[in-house]
Amino acid sequence: MKRIINSVLIIVTLIFIMPSQVMAKGQNQSAYKSLDDFANILNLLEKNYVEKIDPQEVIQGAIKGMISSLDPHSSYMTAAGFRDLQAETEGSFNGIGIEVTIKNGILAVVSPIEGSPAFTHGIKAGDKIIKINGTYTKDLSMMEAVNLLRGKKGTKVTLSIYRIGWTEIRDFTMKRDTVPLHSVKSRMLRPGYGYIRITNFQAKTTIDTLTALKKLSKKSPLRGLVLDLRNNPGGLLEQAVSVVNIFQNKGIIVSTRGRMPNQNVIYRAHGGGIKYAFPIVVLVNVGSASASEIVAGALQDNKRALILGTQTFGKGSVQTVFPLNNGGGIRLTTARYYTPNGRSIQAMGITPDFIIPLRQNTAAENQGNIHQFIREKDLKHHMKNDNKCLATKGKSAKAIGDNQLKAALMLLRGVNVLHRK
Repeated sequence: MKRIINSVLIIVTLIFIMPSQVMAKGQNQSAYKSLDDFANILNLLEKNYVEKIDPQEVIQGAIKGMISSLDPHSSYMTAAGFRDLQAETEGSFNGIGIEVTIKNGILAVVSPIEGSPAFTHGIKAGDKIIKINGTYTKDLSMMEAVNLLRGKKGTKVTLSIYRIGWTEIRDFTMKRDTVPLHSVKSRMLRPGYGYIRITNFQAKTTIDTLTALKKLSKKSPLRGLVLDLRNNPGGLLEQAVSVVNIFQNKGIIVSTRGRMPNQNVIYRAHGGGIKYAFPIVVLVNVGSASASEIVAGALQDNKRALILGTQTFGKGSVQTVFPLNNGGGIRLTTARYYTPNGRSIQAMGITPDFIIPLRQNTAAENQGNIHQFIREKDLKHHMKNDNKCLATKGKSAKAIGDNQLKAALMLLRGVNVLHRK
């Protein structure tokens, strides 16, 4: 199976790659009748529309509309869009570095990629992009918006942004650049205590995490770790599973369930590598989505870590990319995923063991005005939660113990992680 990362990210996406387009079996007569209606309408447009139409453009538009009516994470990609998706698997792309989604027809920022032009210019999660280079974004498709955002390195793009609390729309002009997707950053907080930040889950994330752990352990054995998943929009499912497997030697990590048998999979920890038994504190926020929620949910349910921060995004679905003969592709939601305890976080998110506002979030979130932030439940056509297991918190605090919790909180405050800007 070819690995590919969700480029638009729109939020982030958990992705499988299938070798070919699969036609659904057992289509009923009404479906064939609808296809007949489509052909008749296309013929009517070609003959009667006031101007000559390009049938291919009309068909492409119909395909986009058909896919976008399903859920926020299913989409049609042109050949160029599919190439962009593949390029990101290599670890970089040209653009300004923001993950976006569409809410009520308006393009909105899910999260800026750390170190990108958007990040350095102060673009924040929840910002509404009203215009791109003067073009209104209302009712643009996701791929149309992404095409406007991307371009050659060094070229400029102007975003007209509205942010809650502002009285006017403000313009941000920045140069497009190569956005490296170095997903793992690390540093030593103090002797014996390390800090690892994972910004997204791509092909080398597990290897880079292991390298970071080895580097942190060089001078002295680790006695504790802060794993920062804030504003991590997700990425490759298998990489999220592999990262959890570093810290968990047994038990379920995540399971996926869909209509097709090949989508019903249980991922289990197999250990076999270096055992890291030290306490772990995981930081999350509203920008933590998809694969990062899988990691947080697995470590929480298996009582392996304390989850600190604010409620996460709530994307509990899996996407599969089907390549098409025309060079494009369809990204289709094919399964839901469930944490080890059997709970779906779809449209709900992960509730931290300890709700602690983090200054890295915007001031509004710290003040409790979280309703203004975009979450999965805010997106049009989002899938409902089918949860039968309604528990939203693990018992990792009790498992780790009060002393370790107090030590972890003191450590975090002491090194200015919780309250860093």
